[in-house]
Amino acid sequence: MTQPQGKVYIVGGGPGDPELLTLKAKSVIESADVIIYADSLVHPSVVDFAKPGAEVHGSKTLNLGEIMDLTLAAVRQGKTVARIQSGDPSIYGAVLEQMRLLEAEHVDYEIIPGVCSAFAAAARLKVELTVPGGPQSIIMTRAEGRVSMPDGEQLKDLAAHGTSLILFLSVSRMVSVVRQLLEAGYTESTPVAVVYRVGWPDEIVIRSTLSDIAEKVRDGKFTLQALVMVGEAMDPNLIHQVPTAANGVASSHLYSSDYTHLYRTGDGESPDDEEGGSDGD
Repeated sequence: MTQPQGKVYIVGGGPGDPELLTLKAKSVIESADVIIYADSLVHPSVVDFAKPGAEVHGSKTLNLGEIMDLTLAAVRQGKTVARIQSGDPSIYGAVLEQMRLLEAEHVDYEIIPGVCSAFAAAARLKVELTVPGGPQSIIMTRAEGRVSMPDGEQLKDLAAHGTSLILFLSVSRMVSVVRQLLEAGYTESTPVAVVYRVGWPDEIVIRSTLSDIAEKVRDGKFTLQALVMVGEAMDPNLIHQVPTAANGVASSHLYSSDYTHLYRTGDGESPDDEEGGSDGD
């Protein structure tokens, strides 16, 4: 009799705080027979949700082949596997190579999204990454290091757009990062935030400008697990500004009483003028 195959869940474990797990992620972890988690990046309390008797493996010392051997062996026994990645699996999650192998082995799998560390950091900073009247785009990238970047994706190329810029895997190269950002057109007064281990008990936040952020990161001895967030949106003074016609400080049109969209007619306008509108994602 053929043993039914199990299933693999690639789970976004969030940035650290187990309360930031999605309900679906928690449910999968609670029901999994085998859990393989990135123990250098995923908070250990996340796997405390494992059921009694579940196999739990940390993956920080394992290579891809060893991870997949564990995964496939469990699946062939009809077991459910939760492969827990930090943050959201789609951002620097190294899951593409895992999916390729699962596809080649005809293994059923599902991806459970998680809270990306960038958005957890934005929440911690109390910032909106898309600023009315300011940057409306977000670039997530990394500085070039041991692994090269494609043509056109060098930091100086991307920084030239002047958007809200979020750098992963780059805090150990802050002197080079600052130099490239200044060369691309950011000024020394550009606000910067560095968030170390967001969502963990030892989380640290540094807010400054490009003029001295490299020195502050060096003094903090941050070399891993820190996001670098650059741009106008990171200015802590924005939340204290009151939008008026005189000072030029803008606010979103969406909830303005004179703005018409699909669900509401603005003051002094007719329903025929309505346009589609949506809340932020």
